Amino acid sequence: MHELSNLSMWHATMSADEWGPGRPALAGDTQVDVAIVGAGYTGMWTAYYLLERDPSLRIVLLEANVVGFGASGRNGGWCSALLPMGLDQVASVSSRDAAVRLQREMHDTVTEIARVVEVEGIECDFQLGGYVMLARNQVQMERAVAEIDHLRSYGFEADDYRLLEASEARDHCNATKVVGGTFTPHCAAIHPARLARGLARVIERKGAVIHEHTAATEITPRTVRTSHGTVRADVVVRATEAFTPSLKGEARTVVPVYSLMLATEPLSDSFWREVGLHDRPTFNDGRRMIIYGQRTADGRFAFGGRGVPYHYGSRIDPSFDRHAKVHQSLHDTLRELFPALGDAAITHRWGGAVAAARDWWCAANYDRATGLATAGAYVGDGVGTTNLSGRTLADLITDQASDLTSMPWVGHRARKWEPEPLRWIGINAMAQLPLSADRHEERTGTSARWRNALLGRLTGH
Repeated sequence: MHELSNLSMWHATMSADEWGPGRPALAGDTQVDVAIVGAGYTGMWTAYYLLERDPSLRIVLLEANVVGFGASGRNGGWCSALLPMGLDQVASVSSRDAAVRLQREMHDTVTEIARVVEVEGIECDFQLGGYVMLARNQVQMERAVAEIDHLRSYGFEADDYRLLEASEARDHCNATKVVGGTFTPHCAAIHPARLARGLARVIERKGAVIHEHTAATEITPRTVRTSHGTVRADVVVRATEAFTPSLKGEARTVVPVYSLMLATEPLSDSFWREVGLHDRPTFNDGRRMIIYGQRTADGRFAFGGRGVPYHYGSRIDPSFDRHAKVHQSLHDTLRELFPALGDAAITHRWGGAVAAARDWWCAANYDRATGLATAGAYVGDGVGTTNLSGRTLADLITDQASDLTSMPWVGHRARKWEPEPLRWIGINAMAQLPLSADRHEERTGTSARWRNALLGRLTGH
């Protein structure tokens, strides 16, 4: 068993061959064409597409831990077309047409990842089963209807997003209390750690060099200072996501938002005949406190959600990956959704942090004058969006004007988060809103209007 198998169920279910040998740390000062800080999806997709455009580039990736250590290896396994910011938010700073163009590019991104996985032979349990949102009370159903109407107003038709009657929703996912839902085909279930480790092997075959256990301490124009030496490069890409605040000068750029998960033991064929999820669609329901799940290729539930407090000073610590109260709440929620689960064993509990910008936007940026590039702040929607980041940064860095480089998220810069203790007070107060909204709606059967309005203003949804 690998020493990091306890990071998540995804890591624990990889074979020794999938883990492969460790990669050496940086051995001292060096000079390259492109230095990428972070060997998660953003950094590796950027390397992949840069080498597609120019195979002669000398590219080094600097990883503080190991490939797939962070959110790229521990997430819910949704390769989706979701963005953290809403269509109206994007349209407000560009145009409705530009917002539609960005969303359609995200649809195509799911297809592009499927193409690369097949062409490069990455075994990551990729299955394009779509995403079903279950409405489990009338308030949730009203939101589902409003969401589809909103998407129709932007020109999206039923082949992209459609409303489900109760029976249709249950055909996808036979949870309790289902009164309807929505469905989009633009989502695949994956094994995220296998995608990360497989993508690393691909970019190494193409010529990239990955140094693990090499923590960057500071990024400045054309320079990365690390615990093992200094790397100088024409271009430096910061792809550090939730770990960004550990870098000098970046303490308020993003905040880490924790999300926790659990996995069941493999479940019986008779259980899955009752519950469904036959094409492995990803699923959640319409509550405001985020939950998410999938049926894994080996017949487990992988199920997660939010609810962990923000930690003062944007701290990230392995102890935060386990939170008994939140993990118990997730287990209770899963059993409430699927009573047939009974006493099935929970074999793995884990967690990790994703990054959120102050305005809840993700963005891709490149400054040719300084050679500095960044992408991130996906707020949990990064499995697909990182691929779009990689293609976009590759076009920007190689000076290829394209449809991607003119997307409205390119060049977007959020303002900094507030200093402490204001940050801690504000974020943890905001975190109570979805819980309060869900309790109100369950108790009264009516929409928590002011809470939902405030959540919409804060997140753009």
